[in-house]
Amino acid sequence: MNGTAGGRIITITSGKGGVGKTTASANIGVALARRGLRVAVVDGDIGLRNLDVVMGLENRVVYNILHVVRGAVDAERALIRDKRVAGLSLLAADQHSDKDDVSPEEMIEVCEALRNHVDYVIIDSPAGIEQGFRNAVAPADEVVLVTTPEVSAVRDADRVIGLVEAAGKPSPRLVLNRIKPELVARGDMMTTEDVLDILRVSILGVVPEDGSIVAATNRGEPVALVDGSRAGQAFHNIAARIAGEDVPLLPITVEDTGLLGRISSLFRAGPAADGGRS
Repeated sequence: MNGTAGGRIITITSGKGGVGKTTASANIGVALARRGLRVAVVDGDIGLRNLDVVMGLENRVVYNILHVVRGAVDAERALIRDKRVAGLSLLAADQHSDKDDVSPEEMIEVCEALRNHVDYVIIDSPAGIEQGFRNAVAPADEVVLVTTPEVSAVRDADRVIGLVEAAGKPSPRLVLNRIKPELVARGDMMTTEDVLDILRVSILGVVPEDGSIVAATNRGEPVALVDGSRAGQAFHNIAARIAGEDVPLLPITVEDTGLLGRISSLFRAGPAADGGRS
């Protein structure tokens, strides 16, 4: 599974906020657990806790990651078990502290402790590239990068890839979120191929825009639990690929619209000091 005994640690990150990273973290965790795997989802966004709400577990938070870091409770005891999905649990963030209250070394220690009890540790990284990002990436065996097919989001994702590689981690795999086929067909949204041509990373999954996500999130029900949801199916496919299965992407592809040529000048032309790629 990985080079270290125990479960695999995967950090879900993004450059730009608002691209659906926390939703992706929750749903990937749910989908992996629905496959019979033991999964601990960790909210790495210290001070801006949201993962508990997305997972519908906000009323059951007793301990959080700061309690573990300060030695008040061990990591496994701090986990909140999801009663709907066997094997799924959450380690919540503290909403009254600051990202600087946890160091990368402390995050590694917490996640290594969890690794001994689960098959996967999924870390929901805060958006951006500051201390919270460094904390979340430090323990990772693998990084998953979430972006939407918008120029600003892809540009920020490009920067994050370099930072991940500069930290000595493998190149991230990409989840392309909120694809709207009708906009792609009109040439008003980048295609999957456009984004991959810019970012030069492997694709882990594509997730279509799906109105059921908002309704499900408002109910505290990850969309991976909603039957008939296209986005939910996409997250189950992503989980299957993480687990090593060869699963085709959802059929959201359209013909190339030529949008790439109009925006390529916004991106770096060659390798950069923060982790250029070939």
